[in-house]
Amino acid sequence: MNDNRVPALKSYIEKMPSLPTTVTKIMEICNDPRTSPADLNRVISLDPVLMGKVMRLINSAYYGLSQEITSLVRAIIMLGINTVKNLALSTAILGTLGKKEDFQALNMDGFWRHSLGVGVTAKLIAKYRKVDPKTLEEYFIAGLLHDIGKIPLNNRFPQDYVAAMGISDRDNSPLFAAESEMMGLNHAQVGDLILKAWNLDESIQDVVLHHHKPEGYKGPHKEKLYTVVLANYFANDFEIGFSGDRYPSPPHPGICQALKVTMETLEDMEDQVKQEIERASIFLKLAK
Repeated sequence: MNDNRVPALKSYIEKMPSLPTTVTKIMEICNDPRTSPADLNRVISLDPVLMGKVMRLINSAYYGLSQEITSLVRAIIMLGINTVKNLALSTAILGTLGKKEDFQALNMDGFWRHSLGVGVTAKLIAKYRKVDPKTLEEYFIAGLLHDIGKIPLNNRFPQDYVAAMGISDRDNSPLFAAESEMMGLNHAQVGDLILKAWNLDESIQDVVLHHHKPEGYKGPHKEKLYTVVLANYFANDFEIGFSGDRYPSPPHPGICQALKVTMETLEDMEDQVKQEIERASIFLKLAK
């Protein structure tokens, strides 16, 4: 292992563009429990690009409303403050790390289809379990971003990443283990570095860092973590997109038990997942 890879990667992440000022301000005011739609409206209306994205999202097939929404305040009220925050975050992150030139070893379209598949499945599992509707988008965003650490790895070290995928294929082992063997750290750790650099929600950080080793997790976001773990396995098992992992580890039986969700339940969701992926592709379009 080349020990220079880890500091080189950390330096690469440190040099990535910071989140737009508007997004940082949105995160700040959304963390205030007294925040109102009017507060968000004041910030977003000063950013025509983000304002356009919010309006495109609310009027997209993803939400399937019967009439067009033309007022930003009404859009914020209908979407909810958390959803607007997550939209701003996800499109900013995808806009920074989602470009074609970032994908040297992995296929970009396959990667994002897998990511959307995990996000959509996580949201459907959460909906099936009747979690608070206000938090459903958080499950989607956590699933969408779970593999975000793969992008700097295969952008910065494409030959090593191809070699890691070769080790995974040769040993029938999970890709994250082959990444650690080849490069000294894996995409979960890299994703955590990115989310920490951008000061994102603790729950998303925990999901990204622990989604391949959930058994040892002792934090407060176990439900969201387990949901994304299950959704990730489902997307890999049903070959929804491809993010380089041909031999994922099956989820521990305790995860299904904790969530009260069976693999048969997930299998029944397959057609719905594929439909939702097409609707959720608006997130990728908004990031461009």
